[in-house]
Amino acid sequence: MLNVLVACEQSGVVREAFRSFGHNAFSCDILDADDDSPFHIKEDVLKVLNLGWDLMIAHPPCTHLAVSGSRWFYKKEKEQAEALDFVRALMYNDIPSIAVENPVSVISSKIRKPDQIVQPYFFGDPYEKTTCLWLKGLPKLEVTLKVKPEPRHVTKSGRSLPTWYNIPPSVKDRAKIRSQTFPGFALAMAQQWGNYLEAQTIV
Repeated sequence: MLNVLVACEQSGVVREAFRSFGHNAFSCDILDADDDSPFHIKEDVLKVLNLGWDLMIAHPPCTHLAVSGSRWFYKKEKEQAEALDFVRALMYNDIPSIAVENPVSVISSKIRKPDQIVQPYFFGDPYEKTTCLWLKGLPKLEVTLKVKPEPRHVTKSGRSLPTWYNIPPSVKDRAKIRSQTFPGFALAMAQQWGNYLEAQTIV
C-alpha cells in the first residue's frame, strides 16, 4: 500500500482511482472536495509535502501557464512567475516519486521539457486533451485502450476545438470542468504507477 498525495485536486477522480487499488490516497486543495470526502486535505499543499508520501500526483493550476492563454502573458508576468515557483516547489521536493501534470505550457520552456505527452483517448476516454507529464521516479505510462476521439468542434470564427473544451463562458465552474482529469487516465496512473512502485518496494 502506498501513501499517495494528489495535489491541487477538488474532484477526487485521481484520489479515488488510487484508493480503488487499495492505496492510502488523499487529495489536497485550498478548497473543499467536490465529493465531501474525508480523504481530502483542505490546506496549502506546500504545507503537507513532508508527511511521508511515497508518491505525489500534482495538478498545478494552469491559468497563468497554459500556452492557450499566451496572448495575455504580457499582462501577468508576476502571476506567471509565482505559478512557476509553485510548480518548482512541487517538482523538486523530496517525495520519492512525482508526476506533475499540465497542458502544453511555459513549464516546458521555463523549467524543463516534459517526460511524456499523453491524450485521454490513449486510456479509453474518447477525448482529445494534450497532457504533459513531468516525472520523477516513475516510468512513462503505457497506452491501455486507444479509442477514436470525438470529432472536434468548429466555432463560428472557424476555430477548431476539442469537444470537451467547448463550454460556454456562462456555464458555472467552466474552468474547473475543463481542468478535471478523465477517469480512464486516472485509472491508468493508479494501476501502472501503483504496481510499479509496489514492485520496487518488494524488491
